[in-house]
Amino acid sequence: MRLLKRLSVFTTLLTVMAAVVGVGAADASTDNVVGHVYVNDNTAGTNTIAAFDRHADGTLTPMPGSPFATDGAGTAMVIGSQGSLQVTRRGHYLLAVDAGSNQISVLAIRPDGGLVSVPGGTVASGGVEPVSIAVHGHLVYVANDGNTSGDTNYTGFWLCHDGRLLPLAGSTFTLPPGSQPGDVLFNRDGTRLAGTRVATSQIDSFTVSANGLLRVAPGSPDAAQGVGPFGSEFSPIDPNQLFVSNAHGGAGNGTVSAFRVSDNGSLTSIGASPFADLQTAPCWVEISHDGRYLFAVNTAVPSISRYAIAPGGALQLIASTPFKTGTMAPEDARLSPDGGTLWVIDTKSDAVSGFTVHNGDLAELASSPTSLPVGATPFGIVVN
Repeated sequence: MRLLKRLSVFTTLLTVMAAVVGVGAADASTDNVVGHVYVNDNTAGTNTIAAFDRHADGTLTPMPGSPFATDGAGTAMVIGSQGSLQVTRRGHYLLAVDAGSNQISVLAIRPDGGLVSVPGGTVASGGVEPVSIAVHGHLVYVANDGNTSGDTNYTGFWLCHDGRLLPLAGSTFTLPPGSQPGDVLFNRDGTRLAGTRVATSQIDSFTVSANGLLRVAPGSPDAAQGVGPFGSEFSPIDPNQLFVSNAHGGAGNGTVSAFRVSDNGSLTSIGASPFADLQTAPCWVEISHDGRYLFAVNTAVPSISRYAIAPGGALQLIASTPFKTGTMAPEDARLSPDGGTLWVIDTKSDAVSGFTVHNGDLAELASSPTSLPVGATPFGIVVN
């Protein structure tokens, strides 16, 4: 009899525990944080980085303490560029351009995703109005727009283990005033570096020496295949394939170029490049992690063009996906680490839009868009 009572009590306890665990599991599922999204707010005075928890259902919620201040300043004006934020490969540091104070800031990423300024981690960018950063291992290059001042260049730095940036002597590559660099980026193995000159419709190509210095490729700068070369991306699976959007061809005349990059950095056209976008102002480019699909963000007609990438690098336009809100000005875009979500910032409504990704198909999330902090003038995004 006593044994039966004990068994009954034990069974009741197990039932209660199971119910509690079930509730906890449901709560965890609802509130599951799978990563984070960071946006360069480019705020006037002290620049800030908006930080969001990224949940399993695709929703974004502001992280406690967000927005996080850098030790530099923003411009509070719309800046067209790709890559103004970068996260180091192991996710220890976030690098941001402070365009209003001509600086670069490094912030440490805490285990919970929060940001902390690195002591001595904010340094002069080596020019005027930095707009884009490239990072490979401990080597960093920044593109300085110059803002008509004439101080327009690519400048290199070493990223120390403690997050400090040290200028790389002899690394500055001067560009003509008014070139308007829109992007600077490394290929997958860090042996090539490319940059776009939006205003003069040219593409810079370099090989990267073991000491971090750049060697100009034969023929560089190359004439772009369309007006206003803007966003660019190396293939994540083939370090010798480079893709560049051509943004200023006029209504319905946007294109995306595909190039083969040789060992000496010279560029040759792939197939029938450039490939028609059939939209207006394709400015930003992102490529799926498996290298099979390219997404071009069309700013003037809010949509994302989707291309299939052939093994040799030729592009085939699949279709374009419009945003739910047709009054946007979408800009920089980044995929989540698992490739399942594409996040895009919007400078017109100061928001972040999200799309689920299935192969080359996109579908905007029900929770999209998510508002950014008051005063943000966003122009860069990273996802981890």
